[in-house]
Amino acid sequence: MTKPIRWGILGAAKFAREHMAPAIHTAKGAELAAIASSSPDKVAGFAAFAPGLKTHASYDALLADPTIDAVYIPLPNHLHVDWTLKALAAGKHVLTEKPICLHADEIAKLIAARDASGLLAAEAYMIVHHPQWHRARELVQSGAIGALTHVDGVFSYDNRTDPGNIRNKADTGGGGIYDIGVYTYGSTRFVTGAEPEALTCQMRQENGVDVWAQVTGIMAGPTGRYTYSAITSMRLHNRQEMTFHGDKGVIRMTAPFNPNSFGEAQLELRQGMSVTTERWPGVNQYVLQVQNFGDSIRNGTPYGCPLEFTHGTAAMIDMAFANATVISLT
Repeated sequence: MTKPIRWGILGAAKFAREHMAPAIHTAKGAELAAIASSSPDKVAGFAAFAPGLKTHASYDALLADPTIDAVYIPLPNHLHVDWTLKALAAGKHVLTEKPICLHADEIAKLIAARDASGLLAAEAYMIVHHPQWHRARELVQSGAIGALTHVDGVFSYDNRTDPGNIRNKADTGGGGIYDIGVYTYGSTRFVTGAEPEALTCQMRQENGVDVWAQVTGIMAGPTGRYTYSAITSMRLHNRQEMTFHGDKGVIRMTAPFNPNSFGEAQLELRQGMSVTTERWPGVNQYVLQVQNFGDSIRNGTPYGCPLEFTHGTAAMIDMAFANATVISLT
């Protein structure tokens, strides 16, 4: 029997406890073996479902553990690049939470370190492992909605009552675009294979981070040129939706980014007066991400979200900030 890949986690982040640690613990061929944290109270939440979990007092100590094969990094955004490089230098495969970098030009050194080490390094961009996104790509690229003319998306939540949250802090790489723009931008690129030809951005800021942003522009790629609009916000009621509009049909996805917690994964295809809805109840994209990562390590299976793809989304984020106008609605 193939030995499981033994995973360690750098830091006891809430997201890791609620999503990725259980996914690693559940995934086939994976074992949640260690965590690095100096807080026993936080570690207790992980040990509750992984009672044999080893605890390291520092991140460096976990990276030095010879029994660990791969690490998951859910640290604040501004620490992602440095600890990804340290993990690779320590001989560990590494899956780093999105955004893996704050500027696209940082991807080059991650790719160089990945290639030099012969290890797998990737951004934890879980949605591309969910079958609803593969179905959306298949439908768009096969011409099921005709010529694609427009894509629009929205992803919002409200964390204004939590000013200490790292997403509300500029010095930790906070802001809505870094946190959730990776979804509205990257998912569009994944489905269409297109890149931005021109972008403009309007945003509202608080304490140096964007709390609302609307990006509009033109995308160009294998499916042709189409208009694009995406809203991200950390100050609006919870909402997420993606729509792909062609001249012969429309695809609408109602829980595109957080299925199960936000709602059931559904893809609605409208063609003329016909409406077809496909559903994926209970599919866990985090578990699929861990299993696909493991398959790539073991078998050399191409990974669904390589750093080269991540570079394109990071470049789109850079472009949005470079063309941003700060506005006020008061």
